[in-house]
Amino acid sequence: MKEKIRIASGQGFWGDLLDAPVRQVEGGPIDYLMLDYLAEVTMSIMQKQRARDPMMGYARDFVPLMKQILPACVERTIRVTANAGGVNVEGCANAVREVARELGLSGKFRIGLVTGDDIMPRIDELLERGIELRNMDTGEPLSSVRERIQSANVYLGAWPMVEALNRGAQIVITGRATDTGLTLAPIIHEFGWRADDWDKLAGGTIAGHIIECGAQASGGNCQYDWRNIPDLANVGFPIAEAYPDGTFFITKHEGTGGRVNVPAVKEQLLYEMGDPHSYITPDCIADFTTVHLEDAGPDRVRVFGIKGRPATDTLKVSISYSAGFKAVGTLVYSWPDAYEKAQAADRTLRARLERLGLHFDQILTEFVGANATHGPLAGEPSPDLAEVQLRVGVRGQDRKAVERFTKEIAPLILTGPPGVTGFAGGRPKVEEIVAYWPALIPKTEIAPRVEVSEA
Repeated sequence: MKEKIRIASGQGFWGDLLDAPVRQVEGGPIDYLMLDYLAEVTMSIMQKQRARDPMMGYARDFVPLMKQILPACVERTIRVTANAGGVNVEGCANAVREVARELGLSGKFRIGLVTGDDIMPRIDELLERGIELRNMDTGEPLSSVRERIQSANVYLGAWPMVEALNRGAQIVITGRATDTGLTLAPIIHEFGWRADDWDKLAGGTIAGHIIECGAQASGGNCQYDWRNIPDLANVGFPIAEAYPDGTFFITKHEGTGGRVNVPAVKEQLLYEMGDPHSYITPDCIADFTTVHLEDAGPDRVRVFGIKGRPATDTLKVSISYSAGFKAVGTLVYSWPDAYEKAQAADRTLRARLERLGLHFDQILTEFVGANATHGPLAGEPSPDLAEVQLRVGVRGQDRKAVERFTKEIAPLILTGPPGVTGFAGGRPKVEEIVAYWPALIPKTEIAPRVEVSEA
């Protein structure tokens, strides 16, 4: 058993800094590189991509990244866990195999695939057997939106990835897995933790939670003392240095920007936390109220004392479905009376939409620069505001009505209040709304599949 392992976060979401994983590999010693690509809506985007092209449906940025870092990873035995597989794990793995062939690395490492999260083909069968997949927020049965479902994926935990690592995989590619599991799996594998080591599993889970959003734990998007966070242009992504007893340190490579300290780690701990006593994952329930933090030197925070409880008997399902259409238009009004002009333009626009007989599920107006961020808490805006952006959005089931709305923004320039200085982005585009449906499913219904083979 190793004394410790270092797991580097290289990606907080699909679209994060492209060179961050490269810098994690090249910037200092690490044992694992963790790459988190998937958000709730990402799966539906990938489903649409695969419907157009059966070869697609995964995070395409992952492939050129692997071309950059694969030689170093193979040479230094750095292992990678990534949920880049989306809805086409096999396609993603094949693309990595092609990269390995181009680099002359075929046969020099093993790839692990974790599937079984996609239950889209099973929806009707599950509903027929009385598994209603009710919305966790509203209690509605999934049958109420059955015809509009676009994707349905179960959050798998760490253990299928552990199996892949145990079988020698150096690159592990999954579909929808928990963000925390990408970090927890290497820790379980290296230290041989049991499935009922609840306190240790909770520690590894919280380690994963802290680094899952990339630089958000190392100075990025950090409110505390933000003016004095050094060199964000060169921000270092976080690294979890884990130990067999379930404790760990959060740090980053020397010579990088950003900052790792207790306030930064605390802010990330609060991210998507919910009930602090019960952070539920497929692997355990972690109690955030037991987390202890202490500064352990420059850019180094010790995390310890974490308690956990047994896992539940269900898994969370992330379902997306079509929920109508939307469009958002903007105009910028200048001083003097910028806010008053924007308000008048909003009233004028709404009156015209009503005159045209257009009906929407919602019309939402924001006055950017006046109160869009803080709403009523902003108080009455100053009459001396230099400029205010009027941002109006509509959503509804009738695409034609939404399209007509998009044609009513530009006329305000010459037929509304004076002082328009910007028609941002031209005529608004109509977009399909993809809504999120969270549900629970018994663990007994899900059978993850693990395949490991040479690249």
